[in-house]
Amino acid sequence: MDFYAQIARNKRNTYLLFLVFFLLIGILAYVISVVLEYVVGIGFVFFFTIFGFLTILFAVISYYKSDSIVTAVSGAKEASKEQFAQLHNIVEEMCLASGLPKPRIFVINDTAINAFATGRDPQHSVVCVTTGCLTRLNRDQLQGVIAHELSHIKNYDIRTMTVATVLVGIAVMLSDLLIRMFLYGGLRGSGNSKDSGGFIIVIIVVSIILAILTPIIAKMITLAISRKREFVADASGVAMTRNPEGLASALEVISKDTELLEAANKATAHLYIANPLKGQKLWMKSLFSTHPPIEDRILAIRGH
Repeated sequence: MDFYAQIARNKRNTYLLFLVFFLLIGILAYVISVVLEYVVGIGFVFFFTIFGFLTILFAVISYYKSDSIVTAVSGAKEASKEQFAQLHNIVEEMCLASGLPKPRIFVINDTAINAFATGRDPQHSVVCVTTGCLTRLNRDQLQGVIAHELSHIKNYDIRTMTVATVLVGIAVMLSDLLIRMFLYGGLRGSGNSKDSGGFIIVIIVVSIILAILTPIIAKMITLAISRKREFVADASGVAMTRNPEGLASALEVISKDTELLEAANKATAHLYIANPLKGQKLWMKSLFSTHPPIEDRILAIRGH
């Protein structure tokens, strides 16, 4: 199987999804500017200056502190080399194979089998595994999991998902602004003519529809990006270990694990190697899942 071709294909798909994402944000921002001009009666330059500043501040904090925030929320503790010697050895082996600097290594005390990587770049990265990974996977399987997570770091997936998360936040805030303007802002318009009134009604209807649909569409795009990155990390991880069966069999074990990861939540679920929120019933599951089906990932790894 040509893993490099799979990596390139999934990266192209991710860039396409980001393009759609930016177009969606642009359309919503334009509609808000029209509403502010014709409906609310205030200029939009001042508002977008303040909004832009807050957005940048939020993005910077998320970018630079993502590793600390995620490990704290997950209840992860840094793994000492003395207590977790094999884990450190495997990470060091895979770092040599990939040319990456060694990340900080954390462990979550939970018998569920899962792992994640975080950090803004390879120099500020973290790899975290559960104790379930260490006790219920053999060495080859654990190596496959570690290679998968290091691939996320090497491919800058965490940065990609941080940007996507910020964009979702922007879409939600813009949508919330539209709704609040109609609820509390009053309607002034730019004139009293029948044409002007009709135009305002059209703008209001379009704005309300966008305000409702944009956060949903934005979240769907983010989840689609997350699913694409999982296929990329699987392919990159196998290219790193040269042992497809290690990761494939690890995913098989994970797919049979019914234990919930207690520290996981909806905000961090996309980071893990497999969806930690097992048992949730989702409407249109394929669109709202953080991960592609494990069966599809195993088939892709084994070249079927």
